[in-house]
Amino acid sequence: MSEILSKENCLDHYKWGGNCDDWNFINNSETSIKQELMPAQTAERLHFHTYAEQFFFILKGQATFLIEGQTYLVDAHKGLQIKAGDKHKIMNKEVDDLEFILFSYPSTENDRTDCE
Repeated sequence: MSEILSKENCLDHYKWGGNCDDWNFINNSETSIKQELMPAQTAERLHFHTYAEQFFFILKGQATFLIEGQTYLVDAHKGLQIKAGDKHKIMNKEVDDLEFILFSYPSTENDRTDCE
């Protein structure tokens, strides 16, 4: 049966990195689709995925990515793909919230190695 999903009816919500939000809409072995919110001046830890590739689509704000030592700025309504094995992290260096959709394929469950 089809179901309309949103942050308001998502049963799989959790906090990470202190004050960041994650709403996990789909998570199976093939794919993971999440909506995330990072408040101003927050950052993820540098890490990599052995198998999963990821695509970040920015809904609101500007994301700063560090990928293999190179910095990328991604504005709202644009996206960025990260290849499996690339060391990366996302940061919100702005004064407003950052919101994005994160597609991981296959899922990153049990496929994350922290580098810092």
